[in-house]
Amino acid sequence: MTPNNADLDSYLLNSAALVEDELDRLIPKAETEPQELHKAIRHSIFAGGKRLRPALLFATGEALGAPRAKLMTCAAAVEMIHTYSLIHDDLPSMDDDYLRRGLQTCHVKYGEATAILAGDVLQALAFEVVAADENLDYKTRVDLILDLAVAAGTPGGMAAGQQLDLQSEGKQITAEDLEQIHRKKTGALIVVSARAGARIGGAEPDVLRSVSQYADLLGLLYQITDDLLDVTQTTDVLGKTAGKDATAEKATYPSIYGIEETRKLAVDVHRRACEELVDLEDSTILMAIADRVLDRKA
Repeated sequence: MTPNNADLDSYLLNSAALVEDELDRLIPKAETEPQELHKAIRHSIFAGGKRLRPALLFATGEALGAPRAKLMTCAAAVEMIHTYSLIHDDLPSMDDDYLRRGLQTCHVKYGEATAILAGDVLQALAFEVVAADENLDYKTRVDLILDLAVAAGTPGGMAAGQQLDLQSEGKQITAEDLEQIHRKKTGALIVVSARAGARIGGAEPDVLRSVSQYADLLGLLYQITDDLLDVTQTTDVLGKTAGKDATAEKATYPSIYGIEETRKLAVDVHRRACEELVDLEDSTILMAIADRVLDRKA
C-alpha cells in the first residue's frame, strides 16, 4: 500500500530534520578556523534541498530492519558528497551557475577558491565520518566507503558523468549516450544511497541487486523529470536557473524525444523501478518515493 501524500511528506520532513541535526553535529561550526571556509560549507549544506538521498537510505535500511541510529551517519555522509558535487558543478569552469536552492551559489558568495575548498572538505569529511562510525562493524564501513568512492569517481561515478556532460555541450549525442551520462552523474549517488541502507540492513545479495536496480532506475527517472522541469518551470519555482540546459546547448531528454515522449518515458522508467521492489517485504516508502519523483514539480 502506498502512503498518502501527507504520510510521505511527514516521512521526508522527519528524515530531513534528523539528517540536518547529524550534519550540524559532524560539520565544524562557522566559528571554527578557518571561519570563511566553514561558513561556505554551512551555507551550501544548510541551504535547503529535498534530502532525497538520505531519505532513500533511511527507507531502504528500515525496510530491512535497520534502526535509524545505525543509518544516521552514513545518511549525512551521502548528503556531504551530494553537496560537494553541487558546489563544484556550479563553478564558472563547470556549469557557471549563480543560484542554487534559491540562494547564491557558494562561489558567488564566498569566491571560487573557497568554494573549491568547501567541496574538497565535504568529500573528505564524508569518508572520515563513515570510517569512524562505531555503530557499524568494520566490514560494513569498508563496504560503504568503497561504494561511496566508486559512486563519486570514475569510470562509472559522478566525476565521469560530469566530464561526459561537459564534453557533450554543443554536440549531437544519442539517447543511449545521454542515458549513460545521467546514470553516472545523477544516478550513481542515488544508487549508493539505497545500497548503503541495504548494506547496513544486512541485505542478502539478491536483495542488494534488486535495490540497486530500483535505485538506478530511480536516478534515471530523477534526471528525466529534471530535464522536463528545466523546460516547463520558471527559475522562481525551481530555485535554480531555468532553461540553463538549452542555453548551454546540452542534450536533454526533451531535446531528443520532445516533451510528450519524455513524459511517456518517465512513466515507463517509473514502472520498471517499482517492479524491482516486488520481493522486498516492506517497499511502501520506496514506492512512494518513486511516485514523488515521477510527479515532482520542482
